[in-house]
Amino acid sequence: MWTSRILSSATRAAPLTNSAMAAVKPTRINPMILRQSSSSTSAISYKRSHPHKRHPALTSDYLHPAPPSAEEAVSNILYNTPPIGQTRTKQRHIFNCLVQNEPGVLSRVSGILAGRGFNIDSLVVAKTEVADLSRMTIVLRDESNMIEQARRQLEDLVPVWAVLDYTGFKVIERELLLVKVSILGPEHVRAQMNSRSPNGWQLVQEEAEEDMTPSNALRQTHGHLKSLTELTKLFQGKVVDVSGDCAVIELSAKPDRIDAFVKLVKPFGILEAARSGMMAMPRSPIYDRHEMEGEEEFQEEGSGVDASLLPPG
Repeated sequence: MWTSRILSSATRAAPLTNSAMAAVKPTRINPMILRQSSSSTSAISYKRSHPHKRHPALTSDYLHPAPPSAEEAVSNILYNTPPIGQTRTKQRHIFNCLVQNEPGVLSRVSGILAGRGFNIDSLVVAKTEVADLSRMTIVLRDESNMIEQARRQLEDLVPVWAVLDYTGFKVIERELLLVKVSILGPEHVRAQMNSRSPNGWQLVQEEAEEDMTPSNALRQTHGHLKSLTELTKLFQGKVVDVSGDCAVIELSAKPDRIDAFVKLVKPFGILEAARSGMMAMPRSPIYDRHEMEGEEEFQEEGSGVDASLLPPG
């Protein structure tokens, strides 16, 4: 019994013969596993050879920058200030003419100004709440002495009731703008201007199809319309009409503000623009009741006469 156990253990411990080695089949290794292991190994080695560069920590100077010095602040202001023109611009004068509502008044007023060589910046005339009275707002640019002579000459006209000069006063200025802007893009503005012919709209479609697909053209059109709408809201205007290729914008503001809006809208492509001219009305003064009472008391106290200062008798 003990001998059989010894023989069996010896048999298990003995090395395999050639026939036994031939009977064992070798296992095949998948090449994809080799590739994955090689690629992962190369990635790890690449990361080891190229360590990740850590960004430097934010310093206190970046988080809490020091205030600029007086010299730096002054140089910054001087750099950002636009240069002053060498030529002096002529002063702007605003006339408000109250005229009789009858034919020929506008031609007579404009004839006097044209005879003196004035260039009228804007002229607005319309009837008022009174049936026989019209209001005319004229904006001129020239020297003060020449303007005063023209104002007196306008007052001498028979149908003119009065000429008010608002130059130097606080007035409310408003002007109306209607502008038609393209939403197809600036490259199609020329084709849109020529689209008054029967085949003009087909030309616009052909140009759009050559440049981009219909879906991209639709996205670009709505993108331009959205940008125009947001820009109009910033200036407190409104879009009053929208078509497939353009939009009409209405804006009522000061003349300088309208000039700025036209410059910002110009890159989109302006098809048409109309301005009404400037209308003006003086601001009403604000009086303080307590100040007025104090002035009245001061005037009453100052008007009294001291009897001791009067001559005898």
